Amino acid sequence: MTMYRQGDVLIRRVAKIPEGAVPVKRDAGRVVLAYGEVTGHAHAMTSGGVELLDARPGRYLRVTAASDLRHEEHATIRVEPGVYEVVIQREYDDAEEWRQVAD
Repeated sequence: MTMYRQGDVLIRRVAKIPEGAVPVKRDAGRVVLAYGEVTGHAHAMTSGGVELLDARPGRYLRVTAASDLRHEEHATIRVEPGVYEVVIQREYDDAEEWRQVAD
């Protein structure tokens, strides 16, 4: 199984995107997988061969040409063509609730 991890973002190859998935708009020409709540940085891909789809409750990435996943505080990762699920790391806080990790 092909997987990529950059900080709190995990991208793992899947067989297909679920039916009914809806494209997510680009932000300033880039596909943003996760925004940093603390720093304002983002895990983003800028290639034209990338599409992010929302299939509630999950998000999926269609990569048709090798593309770079970039973030201001992490090494760039080359993502090969394929279909991927995007998973954001979660943590259990003192209020006994699950939440996404704050970047």
